Amino acid sequence: MAIRELDRITINSAVCLGQPTIRGMRITVEFVLKLLASQLSVPEILESYPELEEDDIRQALNYAAWAVSDRRLPLTSA
Repeated sequence: MAIRELDRITINSAVCLGQPTIRGMRITVEFVLKLLASQLSVPEILESYPELEEDDIRQALNYAAWAVSDRRLPLTSA
């Protein structure tokens, strides 16, 4: 993934303690992912947070995929 594909994700130590945020706003990638994980749809998120754009949500997902792509955790069967 090219870094330009994540141009909406910013990291600034003065904003949200350096967590990745959307376009420097105080909306973290983590928060967007939690909204999606709670089964809110993209239109529902955009309606609740009008400062977000659909591309912001897409890039949050891309960032999360990139962040975990090199991590391997052993799983034990139940």
